[in-house]
Amino acid sequence: MGKLRKTIGLAAGSVALGAAAVLALPGTAQAAAAPCSARAAACIDLSANQSWLMHDGVVTYGGVPITSGKPGYQTPAGTFRVTYKDIDHWSKAYDGPMPYSVFFTQSGIAFHQGSLTAQSHGCVHLSPQAARTFFDSLQPGDVVEVVP
Repeated sequence: MGKLRKTIGLAAGSVALGAAAVLALPGTAQAAAAPCSARAAACIDLSANQSWLMHDGVVTYGGVPITSGKPGYQTPAGTFRVTYKDIDHWSKAYDGPMPYSVFFTQSGIAFHQGSLTAQSHGCVHLSPQAARTFFDSLQPGDVVEVVP
């Protein structure tokens, strides 16, 4: 009986430690709750400076840190759809690179690799790893929700 209790205790402890480790890892489904609906494939929380990838209301990646539009160039809140993707986009308007771009507005707002310390001209900046993950995961037509 003592051996059985010890085995069950070790198994329960391993499960608890494993769950705690998963909860602590950024980019996991358990890392944070996203403030978007089950329709969203991508969720952006402008006030928290975070973004997530989702499927059927469940977080599949994130929350990851973002920067968004600076005063006068605010990232618009609302519900949008991915319009197109460009792995090596160059902004003609701002004469600069936008690697791993996923466009989701008609006015040219996109997720893309960018500075996590400087605000943008309306786009959502992601780290290099997050930008690649968003680029690989999102497809034209996917819903993007932006909450203020």
